[in-house]
Amino acid sequence: MRVIRRLPETLINRIAAGEVVERPASALKELVENAIDAGAVHIHVRLSEGGLAMIEVTDDGCGMRPDEIALALERHATSKLPDEAIEEVETLGFRGEALPSIASVAQVTIESRPQGSADGWKRVVDNGTLLSEGPAALPPGTRVRVEHLFEKIPARRKFLRSARSEWAAAQDVVRRLAMARPDLGFTLEHDSRRALHVQPDETLEARVAQLVARELAGNSVAVDLARGDYHLVGVAGLPTFNRGMADHQYLFVNGRPVKDRLLIGAVRGAYADMLARDRHAVLALFLQVPGGEVDVNVHPAKTEVRFRDPQLVRGMIVSGLRHALSSGDRRSAQAPSASAMAAWQAEPVAPVQQGSIFTPTWRPEARVSDAGQAWRGYEQSVLAPISARAEQASEPVVAAAQHPLGVARGQVANTYIVAEAEDGLVIVDQHAAHERLVLERLRAGGAGQGAAQSQALLIGEVVELEEVACDRLEEASAQLAEFGLVLERFGPGAMLVRAIPAALAKGDPAKLVADVADDLAQNGDALLLGEKLDLILATMACHGSVRAGRTLSVAEMNALLREMEVTPRSGQCNHGRPTWVKLAHGDIEKLFGRK
Repeated sequence: MRVIRRLPETLINRIAAGEVVERPASALKELVENAIDAGAVHIHVRLSEGGLAMIEVTDDGCGMRPDEIALALERHATSKLPDEAIEEVETLGFRGEALPSIASVAQVTIESRPQGSADGWKRVVDNGTLLSEGPAALPPGTRVRVEHLFEKIPARRKFLRSARSEWAAAQDVVRRLAMARPDLGFTLEHDSRRALHVQPDETLEARVAQLVARELAGNSVAVDLARGDYHLVGVAGLPTFNRGMADHQYLFVNGRPVKDRLLIGAVRGAYADMLARDRHAVLALFLQVPGGEVDVNVHPAKTEVRFRDPQLVRGMIVSGLRHALSSGDRRSAQAPSASAMAAWQAEPVAPVQQGSIFTPTWRPEARVSDAGQAWRGYEQSVLAPISARAEQASEPVVAAAQHPLGVARGQVANTYIVAEAEDGLVIVDQHAAHERLVLERLRAGGAGQGAAQSQALLIGEVVELEEVACDRLEEASAQLAEFGLVLERFGPGAMLVRAIPAALAKGDPAKLVADVADDLAQNGDALLLGEKLDLILATMACHGSVRAGRTLSVAEMNALLREMEVTPRSGQCNHGRPTWVKLAHGDIEKLFGRK
């Protein structure tokens, strides 16, 4: 039998490091949280090669004496827990293994000078071995430098990602911590270039908008809900201000950034009837609960929490978001415009010209009062590729029997087209249907095969994005050009749009580029190139399609129905959902008990 033995201290620390230090971003999180807990007002972060080569965090906090520096590098030593009530911890961390764990897998230099002291001290540890210590010259505060992470542990080093991927993760860590503390100033530099800088004492709304997206300030509502000792505040994007992935949802519990399933599920539930299933809200929510009502020790990195009353928390998030989005601001749920509703008059229908792409049919008691004006507005919309060939009506009404999908009789909730067919009632999801039509038009135009038609922009549009998103777009620029989307790098955090697919000429280049970047981030290297390009093509189609919530004229509805009848795969949208359903006459009779 093998003999039980006590492991050496260096190996114990390396095992602990496996729980705490997964990658450079994990070490960075620990160091920045220590700086926050030390009472810093300004925190300066420097990285090299995404943190693989160097991580440095400098703060102006309380500082440490020489003996405290030595103690901080020992396991299970902390200043953050005054007694044994571990469940009452109010700081971002209290574990004593963070610094010694990092120091066991890298070279760590700690320099610190207490507030009010004239002298500083430095201590250098390399993979658990003390190299040197002595006086140091620095302002009051602490500077911690981590170099060559996992360099002497090849088994761990080889599983780290590229410097670009590690840099993206590090950025996310600093962004979340800076969002949680708008009262503090943060500066982030990467390879001697400043990537983030925020001043202390900002409002929560200003800090969130600065770190998430500038446009959020004008497309969001404030959330503020209190129930007893529980308090929820934050900034929630309008449903119309959404993203293709959920990476712009920032959740905090007692000032601690978390990625908790309960909270994420509550957010999804709050937006359930306001967003398509493939779209995600943009928001930052801050939940404050009594310390005894939440367990923050579920995960070594404290990214998950457990609540004593999870249903109360979920209910607060759902009701808080829905109340803010409904009563706080109605921009996301506008009623139909009065001018659009007034356009319907009880007058005879205008005739339809033979040979047009569609044959619109109106009920005898309704028509569009100014068909010319409605048509001109429609040609300027995203439906232009369909209706550009349509002409003003000049022939009598045509029977529904001439068309498999029937003729439009109206629109429900500005989302569903109701049509009368010879054999029943047809209901069409206008966004899903048109999304499929645009996708097939893009494919027919050679998108993805190097033959896509582009619409060059008279003046290139600059789209500001996160640096890592620009990196992904730049890498995929050659493939995107095959779709007709021509991009160029325009500095660290921006892309220049030279051309967009001709089928999307009326679309918004900025939103299109942002969603394509989301697709690239979400899929990463998990899909083959062809699959990635298909997803990007679907994203482009979504931007070229008419949205739910838009009022359509009867002519526009019929144009959509006619193109569906001649387009392959028009029965389902790009996400596999049906684009139309039919109730046969027999089905309708059964509903009313006639059969």
